[in-house]
Amino acid sequence: MRFARVVFLTAGIWGIAVLTPLYWLRDITGRAYAVPTDSPQFFYGFFAVALTWQLAFLAIAWNPMRLRPFMLLGVVEKVSYVITLAVLYQQARISTDDAMAAFPDLLLGVLFLMAFVKTRRSAK
Repeated sequence: MRFARVVFLTAGIWGIAVLTPLYWLRDITGRAYAVPTDSPQFFYGFFAVALTWQLAFLAIAWNPMRLRPFMLLGVVEKVSYVITLAVLYQQARISTDDAMAAFPDLLLGVLFLMAFVKTRRSAK
């Protein structure tokens, strides 16, 4: 259970630290792609949903046994982003640098799955 707490606490804090500044860095994002203010509902909506997931990770860290089923949803959240970037890269719609952004999420997805399995074992 300690492993799950550390993994989800780290993921939640990391996610908040990485995502929060992007609310104020829309001009930097707009240099490589269309300016995010062209579709603010998607830009800010993405960050709102992503930050909500970081809070969910902190909740899971707080009580891994009770919220264990949500660990699998965390895996889906991470893997869906990885798959999305992989498909966009295969279609040559994003650069290699942009595709590399998938690696931290891939690692966290694997750690989330490991936490899920280890938490089941510690419950017995």
